[in-house]
Amino acid sequence: QQIQEDLNKQLFDNLVNFLRQSHSEFQKKTTEWTCRMKSREIPTAALVLGVNVTDHDLTFRSISEVLQSNVTPYIALLEGKDCPGIKNLMQKLMGQLMNCYIDVDSVEDEDYVQVSQNRVRCSMTSLINWYKSVTKKTDSETPSRKRASSSRHCQSPLVVVIFKDMESFTTKVLQDFIVISSQHIHELPLVLIFGIATSPMIIHSLLPHSVSSLLCIELFQSLSCKEHLSTLIDKLLLTGQFPFKLGEKVLRVLINIFLYHDLSVQNFIKGFQICVVEHFYSQPLSILCCQLEDIKKRVNALGHDQCENIRRLPSFRRYVENQVSEKQIALLTADDFLKEAVQKLLEDLHVYHENYVSVLRCLHVFTSSLPKYPLGKQIRELHCACLENRVWEIEEYESSLQLARMLNKSDLVTMLQQCVEIFVSSSGTEFDKTVEKLKEFLTQFQQLEAEAFQEQDVSVSSQKELQKKTDLYHLQKTLLELKESRRSKKLTKFEMLRFEVVDYIDSLVRKYLVPADHKTLHEIMYFNTASVLREHMNAAPRIALHTALNNPYCYLKNQALKSDGGGISNKAPDICIAYRLHLECGRLINLVDWLEAFSTVVTAAEGPSADAASSDQVDDVVHARFIRAVSELELLGFIKPSKQKTDHVARLTWGGC
Repeated sequence: QQIQEDLNKQLFDNLVNFLRQSHSEFQKKTTEWTCRMKSREIPTAALVLGVNVTDHDLTFRSISEVLQSNVTPYIALLEGKDCPGIKNLMQKLMGQLMNCYIDVDSVEDEDYVQVSQNRVRCSMTSLINWYKSVTKKTDSETPSRKRASSSRHCQSPLVVVIFKDMESFTTKVLQDFIVISSQHIHELPLVLIFGIATSPMIIHSLLPHSVSSLLCIELFQSLSCKEHLSTLIDKLLLTGQFPFKLGEKVLRVLINIFLYHDLSVQNFIKGFQICVVEHFYSQPLSILCCQLEDIKKRVNALGHDQCENIRRLPSFRRYVENQVSEKQIALLTADDFLKEAVQKLLEDLHVYHENYVSVLRCLHVFTSSLPKYPLGKQIRELHCACLENRVWEIEEYESSLQLARMLNKSDLVTMLQQCVEIFVSSSGTEFDKTVEKLKEFLTQFQQLEAEAFQEQDVSVSSQKELQKKTDLYHLQKTLLELKESRRSKKLTKFEMLRFEVVDYIDSLVRKYLVPADHKTLHEIMYFNTASVLREHMNAAPRIALHTALNNPYCYLKNQALKSDGGGISNKAPDICIAYRLHLECGRLINLVDWLEAFSTVVTAAEGPSADAASSDQVDDVVHARFIRAVSELELLGFIKPSKQKTDHVARLTWGGC
């Protein structure tokens, strides 16, 4: 939430300035406001938020809080689904505005009267009368309270109406509201905010020119959802602050859902939360996923069973196999020796994370400036590539190195300076020599500039000497030497230094960007069960429906619903019985036969001693239950009425799930 507020700060500041400017114009009755009143223009902010509609609620909630604390307490948030007509819109508008108040202290006053929406006729005249009454009451307050309230809000605060999803409003509702509001703009300081998901042109598509000309529109553009996601990954995942990490498969699932389904940052965060809960719930050793300073205390508190769990980890078994026989025996039998080794391994894992992030950022500085972006433009793409396998073994990495060996000097110097800043600010302790080496490269590049001028002078003098040589033999010998030197194409000092810089960065990558699953005890800190995440994030409603209706015990956990032989239990809900029976039918289902089969299953447990009257009553009840079950199946889309036969229904679903 803090990251999102920081990203939207510029947008919110611009919006607050726009509203304050509109307010000051109304307050001072300036010439511009007078002209606007004459033309009946309403100040309007067109807020383009992007197609990630699921994130808009949080954004508008933050906007409402910012405006209430800085501009005005009178803010109404309207949605298209709640406003099918102008009457509904006015009801929602007045209902929200009349619950607002100027100051918190005014609620405690005895003379504060909460206006009931039911007793007020929802019209623009009623709204104006209400606004005049609340602003008049504010003017009549004591000077001390008036100064306290004016520190946040002015004497004639704006009335801000936010249309959260402008595309969802009907054209007639918007037209009527804008036309009515423009006729009273001199009495009510109204400001509109349009939440737009597609394009600002939607305003002109929904509104004719006669209506859009009544709006004084200013455009506000938020950051794209991809920039939000990149910042989120950078601040939450690519940091040593949090010990919990996402594995490559899980991270790709979350990013793919974001890119190809909803572009929702909020859903990405929900997926991240699911991963956290699943990891700490399903991994018995997740107690060791902690900060560096807590490792020793938690390792010493491990019991024998938890030590055995550590010994079962695949990465730890590989670690044991690479040790000498005496140490293998100690690790597998002595818990105290195991705890000492685990503490050292977990501390090394924390150091690996810190070094990994710094080198990854340095590599991204190089790869993001290359043409065609072989390893991706965003750091998340590079991070996934490094988690998946040894990045230096893939073809894209080799292409990146070849392109880096052709960079010009200015770009190379800029990248080295950025890498120096990254390593200097890094919390890792192993980069002192790295910083010195990079600074040495920068010094050598500076020296090359001075030598370049001297080489130019030498080349000019050599050409003059060549012109002086008149002997044919010496002239021919000199020309052959020049030809041979051009053929051999010896590298210049700059090219050799450039190769040296790229090779050094390559050595850092090979040393520090080892995939996480190659590190011992990575299972404690990394969650990489992508199948569990897909079950939560990628909904499969048909499978869930089939499972619930075909085997209700799976969800209800009622022992009476268990059916060993595949039969249909009469204890199951009616819709489950009807569903199981309809699976045995063909394309058309005879309702009479279906009812008889349903009645047979439902009354299977009843004895034959029931009298006729009771039997008729039960038949009526069973008939009613059957009709309700069939109606529910039709509502879910499993069947539909058939036009071929009136006493039949058509089956709509086929195949197993």
